[in-house]
Amino acid sequence: MHQASVPHRQVLADVEADVCFLEVEVILYNPFQNLTKPEWFLWSLSVVTIIASFMISGGFFVLTLIASLVGVTALIFLAKGDVWGQILTVLFSVLYAMISLRFRYYGEMITYLGMTAPIAALSIITWLRHPYAGTTEVKVHQMNRQQTVWLIIGSTVVTIVFYFILDAFGTSNLLISTISITTSFLASCLMLFRSPKYALAYAANDLVLIILWILAAMDDRSYLPMIACFVMFLINDLYGYVNWIRMGKRQKLYQAR
Repeated sequence: MHQASVPHRQVLADVEADVCFLEVEVILYNPFQNLTKPEWFLWSLSVVTIIASFMISGGFFVLTLIASLVGVTALIFLAKGDVWGQILTVLFSVLYAMISLRFRYYGEMITYLGMTAPIAALSIITWLRHPYAGTTEVKVHQMNRQQTVWLIIGSTVVTIVFYFILDAFGTSNLLISTISITTSFLASCLMLFRSPKYALAYAANDLVLIILWILAAMDDRSYLPMIACFVMFLINDLYGYVNWIRMGKRQKLYQAR
């Protein structure tokens, strides 16, 4: 069996070392330094809106405030194709699952702990392995037909299976919770594939969750801030889609040179 020469192996070792160094460098840098003025405005508006909604609602659950701020910060970095968005998504998933458990939204809890968090963790690896031109920005990927077909099949299976699982758990608002799982699965997988369409799936999920938390707030006013949270999430996700389309076009022009 042919074996690589010593110089060849050394080159491979040097390349692997450079990749590892880049990955560590990407994680350790300050992600806020790359935000544009419009992005700073969007993030600041989101933070102020969420905090204000908590203050107005009165006796709120502190964990919901923390989760909301972590979530909206994750989205602004996801919109930039920055791996810090995925890191914060893992943290947000754990916090949001705890909140969902408190209100017996088992579908949300299972989705974020068993699906969103693990896929975000995998996305950290794939995003670090596919940087755009050695920068902190991920390389945009256009899914092929085979990937799209498997995604549709996977989403269908997940929807059917989780409907019966949630029904067995006596989940509140079963239909809405099931739809939320479907949109979350789509968004998470599209992020893993580095597709701009992840933002559209998350926007659909935001609309579902706005309805879900409106129903929850009818029983407990302390959940009103979650509505404001997902409204801001929706705005951030729509911006994310626009920015990823822009990123994809810019990267194509760079490759064409």
